[in-house]
Amino acid sequence: MSRLTPISFLIISLLFFSQACFAQQTTIKGTVSNKITGEGVPAVSITVKDGEEGTYTDEKGNFSLDTKKSPPLTLIISSIGYKQTEVEVNNISTPVNISLETASTLGQEVVVAATRTPSRIMESPVTIERISATDIRNSAQPSYYDIISKLNGVDVVNSSLTFSSPSTRGFNGSGSVRVNQIVDGMDNQAPGLNFSVGNVVGLTELDVESVELLPGASSALYGPGGMNGAILITSKDPFKYQGLSLQVKTGMMNIDNPDRKASPYYNASLRWAKKVSNKFAFKVGTEFVQAKDWVANDYRDYDRVALVGGVKKGTRQTDPNYDGINVYGDETSIDIKSQVLDKIAEQAPFYAPYINAMPSSILVSRTGYAEKDILNPNTINFKLSGALSYKLSPRTFLNAEGYWGTGNSVYTGIDRYSFLDLKIGQYKIELVNKNWFVRAYTTQENAGKSFDATITTRLFNEAWKSSNDWYPQYAFAYLNAKLAGKTDITAHADARAVADQGMPVPGTAAFKQIFDKVRSIPISDGGGLFVDKTDLYNVEGQYNLSSITSKFADVIIGANYKRYELNSEGTLFADSTGKIPISEYGAYLEATKRVLDDKLKIIASARYDKNENFAGKFTPRVSLVIKVAEDNNIRVSYQQAYRFASTQQQYINLVVEGGTHLIGGVSSFTDFYHLISNPVYTVDNNLFAGNPQVNPVTHFKAESVNSFEAGYKGLLINKRLLIDLYGYYGIYNNFLSRVIVAQSVNNDKSVFTGSPEQIKANLNNLALVSTYSIPINVQDKVNTYGFGMSLTYALPRNFVVGGTVSSDNLDNVPENFQADFNAPKYRAGATFSNTGFGSEKRFGFDLSYRWQDKIDFQADFANGIVPAFQTLDAQISYKFFNPKVLLKIGATNLLNQYYRNGFGNPAIGGLYYVSLGYNVF
Repeated sequence: MSRLTPISFLIISLLFFSQACFAQQTTIKGTVSNKITGEGVPAVSITVKDGEEGTYTDEKGNFSLDTKKSPPLTLIISSIGYKQTEVEVNNISTPVNISLETASTLGQEVVVAATRTPSRIMESPVTIERISATDIRNSAQPSYYDIISKLNGVDVVNSSLTFSSPSTRGFNGSGSVRVNQIVDGMDNQAPGLNFSVGNVVGLTELDVESVELLPGASSALYGPGGMNGAILITSKDPFKYQGLSLQVKTGMMNIDNPDRKASPYYNASLRWAKKVSNKFAFKVGTEFVQAKDWVANDYRDYDRVALVGGVKKGTRQTDPNYDGINVYGDETSIDIKSQVLDKIAEQAPFYAPYINAMPSSILVSRTGYAEKDILNPNTINFKLSGALSYKLSPRTFLNAEGYWGTGNSVYTGIDRYSFLDLKIGQYKIELVNKNWFVRAYTTQENAGKSFDATITTRLFNEAWKSSNDWYPQYAFAYLNAKLAGKTDITAHADARAVADQGMPVPGTAAFKQIFDKVRSIPISDGGGLFVDKTDLYNVEGQYNLSSITSKFADVIIGANYKRYELNSEGTLFADSTGKIPISEYGAYLEATKRVLDDKLKIIASARYDKNENFAGKFTPRVSLVIKVAEDNNIRVSYQQAYRFASTQQQYINLVVEGGTHLIGGVSSFTDFYHLISNPVYTVDNNLFAGNPQVNPVTHFKAESVNSFEAGYKGLLINKRLLIDLYGYYGIYNNFLSRVIVAQSVNNDKSVFTGSPEQIKANLNNLALVSTYSIPINVQDKVNTYGFGMSLTYALPRNFVVGGTVSSDNLDNVPENFQADFNAPKYRAGATFSNTGFGSEKRFGFDLSYRWQDKIDFQADFANGIVPAFQTLDAQISYKFFNPKVLLKIGATNLLNQYYRNGFGNPAIGGLYYVSLGYNVF
């Protein structure tokens, strides 16, 4: 006889419990329609007044509601964009037909991100932005994720078409470790990178119900990493949003692109949700995107020493040590005077007088390849998702969800990385009640065939001709040309032509054969392939104690446990001997109290987190919401946020541009590379002046920020004008950054003496000097401050006009500190839209303008000025009611003025498309 396990007993008990909850019920059926158009309204909430039961209308506006109550009873019908209605039901045998009137949505949205519990956006204790399903449907952006860039105070860095990194209040870059992105309660980061890879994995556009953005500090509720914001993306409930939805977009991009022909853009998505019964529903979805990516084509010359530098004048024809920003392989550079020509003079005294008369240092780089010649331009993103939802009781659900994505993209880190066949899956099971939830999920990452473009191209050069052969050929040819009386530029050109003989041409079989071989060999074995099979596991729970504590305050408590398992097989992390586990745990509490006849709402929260490599961190938050009039509130808050060093900052071990070692900050690296016994010196102006300063390598700490914010949100002029103002001030402590240090291979400090040119040459000589990029805490405090304002005015006939302006600033920056602030001083935007006008409100449109100031962009890849730019996006749409089809013609960057929003990143042009959607709600 088989035994009854505890799990089996639990499942049987839950089933009996659910059967009891649904026993002895009556059923009410009906239809909800738009009063003007007569079409059925989907996803409308139908609840029993003074009861627990509720349901939603399906895609045709029909509903069926089971209730324990007997007539007469009252139904409450509500939906964003419509006036709430109450309907009395006296006879259940007659279908209930309800017509809804449209209403303004200004300030009526309900948000969760600000307090982890539902509340009106007007009463949020902190600044919050929200994107609704209606906003997505009416936006000109080809992807819902791109709409985030239009929110007030947001900056986005695009590494490629499908890899965008949003952030707020500064410190942005390609891949933001300072922003938490949470999808249906799951941390959406790629665990090996510690940041989200845009929207490569996650929700399909048809399955997004809302996107909420918390600018600035958010660690008090959402844990480590929320230094500069949290993004919460919520999917559509299969009980609420039912039926089949389809959407196809096709268009053109890369028009007038000097480095790529005009190319097509494709996006197709599907969602199907079904309420099988009043207790069980499911949904499935898929989305496919394909295009030729934007091109990173900045060919300006870059003066690089280790990982620091800046743009300089020069081209491959005029500078023998040319290092193009988006040219790879030319990072290999040596001083041919000291390393080749001086040796020739020793072996052939006849040449000595000529060689000795040459400059003391002659730096020459290998000939590189442009990015367009080495990276696969085909961008692909394929996503699958599914969910099962079982209603155990009117308030309790058992949910299982899975999201899986794969594709090709490009990311800008310390190098440019080509993500090929990248795969990430997220899988969750949860038990959710109105007052509590318990959730467990995992993220599984596989980098596939991804490779480091810079490393691969340098090794490709070594494969077709090693530097041990290339540089002597170059030096002899250069010497002979000088002896023949040629100018220096001509001599270098002749020498390069000789040394480059046999160099494979991009696109040829010879090129492909060598390049594919190099990129398929793991970095740890001397190739460019990086392996990343890192996993993340998380268990968490939350309980709303308000039913017990309401006399004192509304209280919620929660806790989580998170575990990383780093697995790069020695290609990224120092894990060649096995996986590296990292554990974190945390707990939080929040209390909300209303006083003075609800004129004042006080919210206080606290969180404690511990990472096994760092001391525990306690983070508080206190907020006040002052009601000055109906729908007019002032908010004041103090909160602290923090982040532990990323997985890469802890354990990375990678040789990158120019031979620099990018290493982690845990103590094992200090010991392995002898950073104390053989001192390291900071690469700065003191070093080049012959006065090197020892860098005292110390164990790093968690970074934190104390953030002070005040704001106002109000509805004025008969609730037609929505105003949102905010100002903030942040004080960063133990700011996590990186510093470049140099170490004599033989513990000989004399290699850091001499002229600046000689010191620079020594730094490029791997036989004399090793350079490292190490994570550090900045000892001085770093301050940020800024403000933002948005105005939205609802005009007659459903027209809406709006405008935004915001500013972010950095202050008290220590000398020689690379802050990577990367925010424009000012940015502004304007919108004009209508979700329905004309006959039966069939037409819609959206115009969106955005301008941002120039940025002094700093990053590990390169530093430089990103010029100011402006964009205009537009779309016009038409609705067909039978069948329910939405036709949309749109464009982003309508004027096709190419721009970059990150230094060394691709130039972004116009994207023009036609979209056809069925049952898009």
